[in-house]
Amino acid sequence: MNRTRTRPAPGRAVRPARRRRAPSVAAPGRGPARLLSNAVLVLIGLCFLLPLGWIVLASVDADATLSVGIPSEVTLGNFTAVMTPELTWRPLMNAFLLSAGTGLITVVGSVLAAYPLSRYRMRFNKAFMYAVLFGTCLPITAMMVPVYSLFVRLNLLDSLPGTTFFMAATSLPMAIWMTKNFMDSVPISLEEAAWTDGASAMTTLRRVVLPLMRPGIAVVFIFVFIQAWGNFFVPFVLLLSPEKQPAAVSIFAFFGQYGSVAYGQLAAYSVLYALPAIGLYVLVSRLSGSSFALAGAVKG
Repeated sequence: MNRTRTRPAPGRAVRPARRRRAPSVAAPGRGPARLLSNAVLVLIGLCFLLPLGWIVLASVDADATLSVGIPSEVTLGNFTAVMTPELTWRPLMNAFLLSAGTGLITVVGSVLAAYPLSRYRMRFNKAFMYAVLFGTCLPITAMMVPVYSLFVRLNLLDSLPGTTFFMAATSLPMAIWMTKNFMDSVPISLEEAAWTDGASAMTTLRRVVLPLMRPGIAVVFIFVFIQAWGNFFVPFVLLLSPEKQPAAVSIFAFFGQYGSVAYGQLAAYSVLYALPAIGLYVLVSRLSGSSFALAGAVKG
């Protein structure tokens, strides 16, 4: 039996047959797994939000206790009680000087150390980076006994500049790693163009590399600043005078004898203590949002 095939008329396009899409079927177990992961994330979020909620509510509660609850009467008496020069303003100023000095010294040292590691290929680069990485693993509690003896011999005990330099030295290992990673993202072709014009290595570092890695420098500074801002152990051991202690150490003033604690004043002091760190977090988020303007520079 002969079957005749119909051919399309000349000049008419042939449309391919449409294939029916199979209905999308969710993978078995995907829905319950997503619900379980969301529930775990919500539980973790509540674990962080409950202490923060207690701090905020207890700071405006005259009869604050350890339990979380809405205050019967909102008052600012806790803030008025802690806003004194001896209790708040002087420790906050000491903490700012200590943290800002630590951040500046660490940033300068990390930039000078990361530049040759990023731009020059030497035999001991990898060994040096591993040694730096080992420095981040040393516990500060194990180092404080020889450090205390060294500070006594050098007459640096109870010295705010000496404590600042020591905290900068302990922050350098991680800062060098972070700074090197940011510096690697700056194309070396920009420096080569400056070298062709007769610029030295330090001139290219100051005028070419550093302006392009400002967000990275800001991230390193804020990272070191926050670490120094919340450091309790080092100032507690090396700073003996009450007028030189930072806010992280002076918080002991709210813990009275026999376990009695002024919870309302402690919460108000914690709110004031957290405001500079929150402000710096907002600042670094804005600086990190600006990207490196490298594409246009390389094309030009």
